[in-house]
Amino acid sequence: MKAELFTLTGKEIGEALDDLAALRVKVFREWPYLYEGSLDYERGYLRRYAESEGAVVVGALAGKRLVGAATGQPLEGEVADFRDPFEEAGFDPATIFYFAESVLDPQWRGQGLGHGFFDAREAHARRLGFDRAAFCAVIRPADHPARPAGYSPLDPFWRKRGYLPLEGLTVGFDWPDVGEAASSRKRMQVWMRDGLTGAE
Repeated sequence: MKAELFTLTGKEIGEALDDLAALRVKVFREWPYLYEGSLDYERGYLRRYAESEGAVVVGALAGKRLVGAATGQPLEGEVADFRDPFEEAGFDPATIFYFAESVLDPQWRGQGLGHGFFDAREAHARRLGFDRAAFCAVIRPADHPARPAGYSPLDPFWRKRGYLPLEGLTVGFDWPDVGEAASSRKRMQVWMRDGLTGAE
């Protein structure tokens, strides 16, 4: 079976929140996020996309099952934890489209869906007039005990898409690691690409 991509905007996003919340909880438990999530928190966190002008959800369906999803919205509409570090670094949030979550069930990886998520979100950003996109990736030490043997980071994939890490620009966000009850602050590296409107 082949997974099919679809795109939701505006009020359509609200119809997918439960499935997206469950998928986030499942996939983000894995390395490198190690996120001990809850459905109630996720539903509340994700509801802002349904209420945010310019937001988009790109999903992957295998039959009727959601196996992957990626979200995005103008950086101006993001929470302060993500938005403020850009401003402090001299970037205008009004000029940046922010790619937030990207989650994919492990059995569906390696089939081009990751590129599809980027293609669809970049196309959406271009339609809104954005020429710059950014996302953040959690920073974990190479010797972390939960790091899987043979793990390959996604850096080469992101670079192939034209994204580069911005040296010195990180954001912080709190969540509990798997097996922990309390949240702790995680640092996340900002990656950015310019020239979206010049892309094919």
